[in-house]
Amino acid sequence: MNARSALGRYGEQLAARRLAEGGMTVLARNWRCGRTGEIDIVARDGDALVVCEVKTRRAGAFGRPMAAVTPQKAERLRSLAERWIQTHGGAPPGGVRIDLVGIVLPRRGAPVVEHARGVS
Repeated sequence: MNARSALGRYGEQLAARRLAEGGMTVLARNWRCGRTGEIDIVARDGDALVVCEVKTRRAGAFGRPMAAVTPQKAERLRSLAERWIQTHGGAPPGGVRIDLVGIVLPRRGAPVVEHARGVS
């Protein structure tokens, strides 16, 4: 595993923990759908399905993680959410929401974790 993928895995662990602490149930991590792509975290928040993109950055590297979801990325996440629904028995009563968890790892101190609900 290279340093970049290790950083991503660490960020996904922090994000999954934050979502669970917020009352969500994590259903899957790193769910892949053929060549279409991957959902970092799939969770349930009450009766809603949450497709969560996780972006982890070291402090000062590549800008803020929350700015990393482009319109194209949001469209791909919506498409992946549809594939998840088709594969797992249909849409939940609360619909589907796309969230983003941005994590910044400072040189010293605790990671900064920001959770944005309904980004797309």
